[in-house]
Amino acid sequence: MFESLSTRLQDVFKTLRGEGRLTPENVEAALREIRLALLEADVNFKVVKAFVDRVRDRAMDQQVLRSLSPSQQVVRIVRDEMIALFGTAEGGLQSTTQRPRVVLLLGLQGAGKTTTAGKLGKWLAKQGRHPLLVSTDVKRPAAIQQLNVVGQKASLRVHDPAAKGDPVARATGAVAEATTLGFDTVIVDTAGRLHIDDELMNELVAIKGATSPSDLLYVADAMTGQDAIKSAGEFNRRVGVTGVVLTKLDGDARGGAALSVVSVVGVPIAFVGSGERLEDLEPFQPERVVSRVLGMGDVLSLIERAEAAVDVEDARRLEDKLRANEFTLEDFRDQLRTLRKMGPLDEIMGMLPGMGHLKALAENKPDEKQVSRVEAIIGSMTLDERRKQHIINGSRRKRIAKGSGTSVEEVNRLLKQFVQMQKMLKSLGGMAGLAGGGTKTRRQAMQMLRSRR
Repeated sequence: MFESLSTRLQDVFKTLRGEGRLTPENVEAALREIRLALLEADVNFKVVKAFVDRVRDRAMDQQVLRSLSPSQQVVRIVRDEMIALFGTAEGGLQSTTQRPRVVLLLGLQGAGKTTTAGKLGKWLAKQGRHPLLVSTDVKRPAAIQQLNVVGQKASLRVHDPAAKGDPVARATGAVAEATTLGFDTVIVDTAGRLHIDDELMNELVAIKGATSPSDLLYVADAMTGQDAIKSAGEFNRRVGVTGVVLTKLDGDARGGAALSVVSVVGVPIAFVGSGERLEDLEPFQPERVVSRVLGMGDVLSLIERAEAAVDVEDARRLEDKLRANEFTLEDFRDQLRTLRKMGPLDEIMGMLPGMGHLKALAENKPDEKQVSRVEAIIGSMTLDERRKQHIINGSRRKRIAKGSGTSVEEVNRLLKQFVQMQKMLKSLGGMAGLAGGGTKTRRQAMQMLRSRR
């Protein structure tokens, strides 16, 4: 989502680094480019003006201009002010002693509330919580059935009484069921409209009064830009909003909604959705997002994804194999599958410090289909061939290519890449160190991030 903005800002910083020393004129020229980049990213113009003014005030300080690394100081100022745009509130749900806690999902039709309900329930389940879902959209055709399907896919219980009832009755019924059966959270997927109207608002106010929710999350489609911010402000004014969930951050929107919402609406971003999978929802952490935008990577998120995708025992076995130089094509295939569990390859690449700019280069963009072809090639090999790639001669390569629906050239390329991978993983220790490093690895990652500020 932030690729265009990220590229523009990194170009500005590259120009600053090319200057022997910074002058007020250099800084002003850079600020003009930053202002244009933010406006083109659809950031609210008032937010842009206030942001640039704050950066100017700090960047024009004589201590910055005369420092040994003035360009790095300016980068740090921009970074700090971008984080300030998102506020100081932590992502996720607010702490509460209410049991069951009630979470209302608000928003316009088509913003992704129902899918977000499933994603949020899945996230809560991973935290050891026991969520119950309920839909109060009794007017939209198949809305209740849609939540049932999402709940089944996420292995979550859905409150769905035989009688449709009215929205308030469905919500209060879910709270009563949660209390009786021991569910600690009720996620209410409320109705939406194509526009804001009094009927919708009155319904939401009634549900709010009957259930006393601890969280009122406005679900905004990031692809709609500033329109999403305007709607969030109206919902906040009439119903009250405690946080925003930005969906479709993996789309090609320009990112202005994310950078504007806290300043314009006055409520924090609680969660962000960055994919279609039920696992693609995470608490919003501004430092990590800003680090990605500025090309500094996001090592901590990468570690967390690796820890979630890699079994510790498997990681240790892989590490032993690497040290003994016994890494095989079977292990290579397993690591590719693990990598795919962590998310889209271009997104993973963007988390590596200094690698974000490669995403913009078409020739370097990771190809998900190519990974599937590699898996097909390895799957067409015999057990001996996977474990002893040196026995694969010309006739075997032809057979493997035919069985996998690829060419001999692709098989040759894979074998060459595998040998290179063997050498690289032997020197780096492979993903085992990343996934199994625990607290020590996180501490090293934090030190790496701090050193890049």
